[in-house]
This record gives sequence, C-alpha cells and structure tokens, in this order.
Amino acid sequence: MRILLKLELDCTPDAAWRALHSSRAIAELYGPLIEMVPLEAQPATSLESGADVPVQLRALGALDIGRQLIHVEDRYTEDSHGPVRILRDSGIPLTGPLSQLDVWDHQMAVSAVPGHPDKTLWRDRLVIGGIAAGPLWPLLWATWQYRAMRLRALAPTWSYEPEPTPDAASTEAANTAATTEPAAPRDGDGGPGSADR
Repeated sequence: MRILLKLELDCTPDAAWRALHSSRAIAELYGPLIEMVPLEAQPATSLESGADVPVQLRALGALDIGRQLIHVEDRYTEDSHGPVRILRDSGIPLTGPLSQLDVWDHQMAVSAVPGHPDKTLWRDRLVIGGIAAGPLWPLLWATWQYRAMRLRALAPTWSYEPEPTPDAASTEAANTAATTEPAAPRDGDGGPGSADR
C-alpha cells in the first residue's frame, strides 16, 4: 500500500535537502502531535547517508507508540527538469503497532519547481506492507496529511542560513596576528635612515 504527497514548498531545494538531513527539522514535521526522541546517548544532529538512527515515538509527549529504526540512503538522479535528490528511509518499526508491518519504504525527493529555482518540488512516497498494512493505512494517511501541512508551514524557515562562524583555530590565529604586529623601528636598529645618523 502507498501514501503519496506532492507539494511545492517555499524554500530552495538546497534548504529542503539540508532539512531532510537535520534530525531536528525532521522531528518538527510530526510535532507537537508525535515526538521523535533519539535513543542514542549522543544523537547526531545531521543524518548522513548510511546512518542507522533508532528513535522512540511518543504521542502527545507522553504515550509511547513504539520504536523505529531510521536507515538513511541518499541517491542523486535527474528528470526532464534537472537534478533530483532522494533520501530513502528503508528502516523498520521495531516495537509498537507499526512493528506489525513487514515493509516500510519511505522516499522523499527534492528538486526545483520547473521555472522557479527558488522553490522546491517535494515528492514523498511511503510504501507499507504486511498483515497490518490495511488497518494502519488510514492512520498513516492522516499522519501524512498532517505532515504535508507542517511541511508547508516550516519550509520557509529552512531557507535561513546563518553567517558562518570561524573555528577556534582561525580565531586564535587572527588574535595572535593582531597582537604581534612589529614595533616601529627605533634609531640605530636598521630602520629607514638609521645608517646615516
């Protein structure tokens, strides 16, 4: 069974792609109805291709509804309008009602809206299978409609790119250079005109 979304978002494809790899941005898509809590002691802030990320899902912040393993794979392709970037979550629900599913294949594709490079065409496809797919489909469909609403609301906030901050080493080097400027030459120490005096 499949659930599909196709949306135009008010952000650049680069901003949407960054958000797709941000643990925080992905969690915000489901909030505040569903909370996605990382289970790792030091969770990654960015989802890299090949990563396995276990999360706990909670409804309304209190009711545990299961654990999920997110497995991230990135793929790059092209269509008739240009480049398409795809993030595939081929992980699986581990506990809770969704663990009754045998198949969980979630793909999200981002590309530029044709003729509008500053906007994103977002395509979202969830394929589920197993004996529980039929009973769970309406709940997941409703969740994906909520997700679409959140995508539209949050996408404009993804385009903000903070000014780059220098790392500690370059800051220290700049400070050292500023405090060790050569002193002005004194008479007789080789400065201009000192040999004639």
